[in-house]
Amino acid sequence: MLSTSRVYSLFSLLKLSLDVRNQGFVPCSNRISEPGLTAKGITESFPTTPPLSLYGSSKLASEIMALEYGAAFQIPVYINRCGVLAGAGQFGKPDQGIFSYWIHSYFEHRPLKYIGFGGSGYQVRDCLHPKDLVPLLLKQMQSSTQHAGRPINVGGGVQNSHSLAQLSEWCAARFGPHSIECDPEERQFDVPWLILSTTAAEELWDWRPLTPLEVILNEIANHARENPRWLDWSKEI
Repeated sequence: MLSTSRVYSLFSLLKLSLDVRNQGFVPCSNRISEPGLTAKGITESFPTTPPLSLYGSSKLASEIMALEYGAAFQIPVYINRCGVLAGAGQFGKPDQGIFSYWIHSYFEHRPLKYIGFGGSGYQVRDCLHPKDLVPLLLKQMQSSTQHAGRPINVGGGVQNSHSLAQLSEWCAARFGPHSIECDPEERQFDVPWLILSTTAAEELWDWRPLTPLEVILNEIANHARENPRWLDWSKEI
């Protein structure tokens, strides 16, 4: 099952003590001992208590149903809590494809806005290329019951993370200047920082993300140049 990082508690994420470094939020080094929070990101032991978001709650409920079904019919169930998937050809939608949406919108000089958290654009997410996910899925499909029933995080990690402000800076170097609006009004289910620790995936499955952030961003940028109407097509699907 492909689950999501949004199964983690909204309130717990909002309560994290954060500093600002290089135009992005980072957890305060003196509060890194909070349950489920590590220097590499949040682990599977981070709280999943509601509220999460309607989307996150549906995914967490699906995890439980999948595990119940597996227990009832003796079927091994593997749950992968994915970070933000990103790459060329991804639909440019802000809710599930923010890296693609932002780069395509910036390239086309469409309106962009930093929303919430002071309108700074400091909110941070990690991204994962789909081709890095596939080898893990193949290992799980070829396994019998090894490590079944244990949800694991599958993301890009700290090394593949960016804030919106950092992403805008990258776009400016690639495409030239473009103005970004600032709207400090908070949105109900937004989180300021969410990076997944993949330590469990590394230990259990010898898996780690291999595609660097720069390669992912360049791939999306090249796709934007070659498909200037991609955002319009994405809206129609």
